[in-house]
Amino acid sequence: MKKVCLLLALLLFVPTLTLAKPQSQQAPAPEPVYLNGREVLRIGGNIKAPERIHYVAPAYPEEAKENKIQGIVIIEAIVDESGHVASTKVLRSVAGLDQAAVDAVMQWAYTPTTLNGVPTPVLMTVTVN
Repeated sequence: MKKVCLLLALLLFVPTLTLAKPQSQQAPAPEPVYLNGREVLRIGGNIKAPERIHYVAPAYPEEAKENKIQGIVIIEAIVDESGHVASTKVLRSVAGLDQAAVDAVMQWAYTPTTLNGVPTPVLMTVTVN
């Protein structure tokens, strides 16, 4: 009987040990990003995505046309306080289309994002088809 009670106690206790995830396995918080000494805020929560007010279509590279390359390039862009794209980073690449996508996004313009009425740079993700 003692063995059965001990076994039941172990069965009840062991699953609780596996539920807690050690801190070393938790996803780390993203590193802060800075533009001209100011922290760039990530879109989400109280930080609204800016509205695009100027669009330039990407130029379809001849080599990509000839090889029938298609796809969606996903880009992380920093939009500065004035609404201009200050920098980009390709997150999802399509060989032969990345540079055309980056060149187009760098020409896009947005309404400035504000926090407490003050324009602030933001980090956002854009897709280019």
